[in-house]
Amino acid sequence: QVQLVESGGGLVQAGGSLRLSCGASGRTFSPYAMGWFRQAPGKEREGVSCIDNDDSTKYSDSVKGRFTISRDNAKNTVYLQMNSLKPEDTGVYYCAADQLDYGLDPTYDYWGQGTQVTVSS
Repeated sequence: QVQLVESGGGLVQAGGSLRLSCGASGRTFSPYAMGWFRQAPGKEREGVSCIDNDDSTKYSDSVKGRFTISRDNAKNTVYLQMNSLKPEDTGVYYCAADQLDYGLDPTYDYWGQGTQVTVSS
């Protein structure tokens, strides 16, 4: 089992920045692919970004150039730096982990509880 805890969400004005963190425990962190997903009210959960165990990354078109994912295996933590935030980035952001899957589909085995990000216009 892998336990994931997100932090760093909050309320920010459009154009601002936030840095989300996701701490992992329970298993060795480095072999896992990690993903960030978000879900807005009334919408399906969508993939935002992911990072594989070899540090390769993917981004959704909606956040490419504004968000940056990174990981620190020594701290068992994955980050999502979000810049130039827009109101449409509002939602609950979830961290996810999987030892086999890597990508922006929400098929990961382990999920955190989520952290709310609200971007005001």
